Amino acid sequence: MIGNFSNVMRIPELRKRLLFTTLMLGVYRLGIFITLPGIDRTKMPSLGSGNLLGLFNLFSGGALERMSIFALGVMPYISASIILQLLTVVVPSVAQLNKEGEVGRNKINQYTRYGTIALSLIQGIGISIWLITQNDARPGMVVYANTTFAIITVLTLTTGAVMLMWIGEQMTERGVGNGISLLIYAGIIVGIPAAIRDSWNIYGEKPVQILVLVAFMVGVIAIICYFERAHRRIPVQYAKRVVGDNQVMGNQASHLPLKVNTAGVIPPIFASSVLMFPATISSWFPTLRPLTSFLQVDSVLYNVIYTVLIIFFCFFYTAVTFNPVDVADNIKKFGGYIPGIRPGKKTAEYIDFVLSRITFGGALYVAIVCVLPNIMIARYGVPFYFGGTSLLIVVGVALDFVQQIESYLITRHYEGLTGPRGSKLKGRRSSVA
Repeated sequence: MIGNFSNVMRIPELRKRLLFTTLMLGVYRLGIFITLPGIDRTKMPSLGSGNLLGLFNLFSGGALERMSIFALGVMPYISASIILQLLTVVVPSVAQLNKEGEVGRNKINQYTRYGTIALSLIQGIGISIWLITQNDARPGMVVYANTTFAIITVLTLTTGAVMLMWIGEQMTERGVGNGISLLIYAGIIVGIPAAIRDSWNIYGEKPVQILVLVAFMVGVIAIICYFERAHRRIPVQYAKRVVGDNQVMGNQASHLPLKVNTAGVIPPIFASSVLMFPATISSWFPTLRPLTSFLQVDSVLYNVIYTVLIIFFCFFYTAVTFNPVDVADNIKKFGGYIPGIRPGKKTAEYIDFVLSRITFGGALYVAIVCVLPNIMIARYGVPFYFGGTSLLIVVGVALDFVQQIESYLITRHYEGLTGPRGSKLKGRRSSVA
């Protein structure tokens, strides 16, 4: 293992990308400790782990609780991405942009940035109003509770959200892994030591319950690792064809791998982002605050809506990112076919049928992993960092991060990061559904 890690430092490009990713994460963590102007953080109310603001605080890495310049986190960007992806299905002009290749995707990314700014302004106004109202109960929390403070707060929060969006995009382009996912990942793992401490304070005199909690976490992590690697292999045959200088290639057998969870960690992130809107809107309209009280993380209504949204986004994101018609056309173009299935339209229908079945199983797996720990949290008071959503994000992002490092190592004929010397890469030993 040590030798495999040393191979990472032998590739200049990978070394630079890892260094850049580390530096950007350092900038993100540094910004979390910069408090908004005019705020006395010592008088901030505690954000409980069993509500939407606690969930928001979790994804922002504690920035909301500290009321830092990054208090909005990456949620405005994620919300804008959801809106644009929904528009690709509903609005024909946006759908056409999505089909125009790199130019169209750049245009959609530009619209997403504009949407991020708009949503940041809206959420910034909501937070500024909430801070001013909290100042009545906690005098001195806001030094000057006036219009100037509100304007500065909105501009600062919007700038912080835009900066995080830029950091995430730069990490995706010049670093390793998905930048936005890594920011959420970093925000979650920094709270794990405190969660372990809180768990010890709760169960320190009950070793049996500690062992049950650890076994539960290990079991959930094992299930996540299994399903994130699981895929369904569709056999593909390629007929004889002539390539190069009249060289005839014989019959070749291959397979089309379809992941059980094609959407990855996106559905719970999207679902959580949607459920955070009531907390923002209720700060504007006091009459809506009872709705927020019904949407506590440990409430039945929250978990039912959360489950439905996860299943919806699993199917939606898979449909957006995977097009069976394009895959069938590519197979046909290279002289391939699925045994027993006619090329073209029938192949696309068959792939769509198989993908829908395994996506349903993957959606149930994601929903169960995210919701069942919430029930355990509500019943036994387990710290929120040990919830299924946070575990799924942490494990899923870590697996994707390691897989991308392995791809760099493999292309340069090095051992995989997790594979022992002289053996096959473990990342290729995926479970087959």
